[in-house]
Amino acid sequence: MFLVIALEVTIQPMDTATSKTHATVNTGSLTNSSMRPWASNVAPASIMVQPYRPGWQDGCMYIGLTTKTSRLQRILEGLGTVVVAYSGGVDSATLAAVAHQVLGPGSLAVTAVSPSLARSELAAASGLARRFGWAHAIVRTHEGDREEYARNDADRCYWCKTELFEVLAPLASERGARIAVGTNVDDLGDYRPGLRAASERHVATPLVDSGLTKPEVRMLAAKLGLPAAEKPASPCLASRFAYGVRVTPDGLQRVDRAEEAVRALGFTVFRVRDHGDLARIEVPPDEIERAASLHEEISAALRELGFRYVALDLSGFRSGAMNEVLPSPRLRDGGG
Repeated sequence: MFLVIALEVTIQPMDTATSKTHATVNTGSLTNSSMRPWASNVAPASIMVQPYRPGWQDGCMYIGLTTKTSRLQRILEGLGTVVVAYSGGVDSATLAAVAHQVLGPGSLAVTAVSPSLARSELAAASGLARRFGWAHAIVRTHEGDREEYARNDADRCYWCKTELFEVLAPLASERGARIAVGTNVDDLGDYRPGLRAASERHVATPLVDSGLTKPEVRMLAAKLGLPAAEKPASPCLASRFAYGVRVTPDGLQRVDRAEEAVRALGFTVFRVRDHGDLARIEVPPDEIERAASLHEEISAALRELGFRYVALDLSGFRSGAMNEVLPSPRLRDGGG
């Protein structure tokens, strides 16, 4: 039996010490908590994680994924009520989907909106939540008001996540919930300042606790029928700025529009990197020749947005390229 609820609830703005939040929650088809499909009375336990290895046979990987999915379900059941920081990427979408199945109305997916979120990403995240009937809220964050964020040092991500968690905290407190993020096991291989902010605030990391790697998250997303399963990584727009180039609302909007222009030419995996007067374009190595053939269109579009110079990076696309200038791997934040 399913209890179908169609409602729209507006959460009144809440003030924090540094931020103001306005959230609208849309609740679609919710599962009655007494009929949770994966409910369990087993509390989360200490888990020995078997790492994913690409050489495993498909059947073995499937068994590993099934076991880890069961762990994820038990962990979420143990948390009881969660507020999922939901960007629309594969990790947060997978966590939101499983949390909805396990907890029903006890799960709320929350998307933070600021100039650093591409307009296309907000539309995709909202559309996915509506399609699957998740309770979904949109909140405003103001990380750009923080000088530590705007000056764009190597710890920028720490201040961004600090803002996010401070905005989500009153919402979670009101619901008696834990904040949960979609960090996976593979994310732990890099130094990520945002993870430090999560740890300081006891934010839950159910995908890590269940031992799920990035490939396994994608497999689980595919099993759940999520279109995000094949979605390329799309970190926040601030990750496009070279360290030391100040992050401003106008600059973020310029990068967003620049990437929309490149996307309109048929590229799906790419970055437009902002080096001040210079825009550096990264596309996969096998698309460099095509990008070069479109140099007039790309250059004209980006110059119109205010870039004085437009360059094509012959090394090709690589995630975290901005971190290559950092003196030590331990200072790299692993961003896009």
